[in-house]
Amino acid sequence: MTTTNQSSPDPPPQSPSTKTVRVVVKGRVQGVFYRNWTVENATQLGLKGWVRNRRDGSVEALFSGDSDKVQEMEQRCRRGPHDAMVTGFLVFPSSDDPGIGFQRKATV
Repeated sequence: MTTTNQSSPDPPPQSPSTKTVRVVVKGRVQGVFYRNWTVENATQLGLKGWVRNRRDGSVEALFSGDSDKVQEMEQRCRRGPHDAMVTGFLVFPSSDDPGIGFQRKATV
């Protein structure tokens, strides 16, 4: 009896559906641990990308990874850390390179 790899009913696993978005969070989101909180949550979800403050008082981030995990991160960012008060949340599809891992970037 011979076994072949071709008899497998499932195709080889492919990378999960990947989604990349850029988000802009407005409200009381600077000076309330928002960026560090974002790094912790994104890392916990296995996402790649970055987060940074903007001079206009908002926080901007790029999230890339499994579509469900990115969506979960979007939901978490709508609430933010305990001391934040999110009053606006914008999401844009993105084709930017998220880089390796998740990092905090300098203010722009």
